[in-house]
Amino acid sequence: MARIKPQALLIQSKKKKGPTRISVTTILFCSLIVLLILLSLIATYRNWSRREQTGTGLSTFEHVDKIVDSNKYDLPGYAVLNTSNGYITIELLKDGSPETVDKFLDLCQKGHFKGMPFHHVIKNYVIIGGHSQGLGGIEDWTSKGKLHSRLTISPKHEAFMLGTTKVKEDSKAFQLFITTAPMPDLNDKLFVFGHVIKGEDVVQEIEEVDTDEHYRPKSPVGIIDVTLQQEI
Repeated sequence: MARIKPQALLIQSKKKKGPTRISVTTILFCSLIVLLILLSLIATYRNWSRREQTGTGLSTFEHVDKIVDSNKYDLPGYAVLNTSNGYITIELLKDGSPETVDKFLDLCQKGHFKGMPFHHVIKNYVIIGGHSQGLGGIEDWTSKGKLHSRLTISPKHEAFMLGTTKVKEDSKAFQLFITTAPMPDLNDKLFVFGHVIKGEDVVQEIEEVDTDEHYRPKSPVGIIDVTLQQEI
């Protein structure tokens, strides 16, 4: 067996270890595959990001709605008027008149209704209380009251409803009206935000007080204080 010279062995070793050549077509094909994979990953990421943002937005709105509803129903739902003739319990219409109820509750906390007089009592019509007595002419109210039987009655303006005027927004002008008969003709003047659920006899007793020719009580009658309650 012939011996291979060391120089020949070295040449053969270099030939075996030499790098294998890759064609340009193969390189381009592999690059294209990598690019497609990257584009697919980017598209998938964007799609999931949009879904997460949408889901987060919806959950946020639902959470806000729940907070609003929770806050609304956490507010006191009843007001007890401690009057000079006894107690009158009012259920507040939080759903029907939320802004007026909020204003009423705020004024209650500020003690606005403490010592508030009923300055006009019109039999078979309405009891009016407030620190300001300006009504733009009580005769106008009484003349309209005489027509109430001819008009269509609104459930919100039946007897024993609690309302306030729409004229002004300042606290001194926030007067209380307790109806003693249906008064649908005053829909354009009153915000109704509660109704009497207990103490109708007290309302009727106040209605029977002696008044002068201008419907002003001859003896002081009014609200001593107001107590707010969540439940009755």
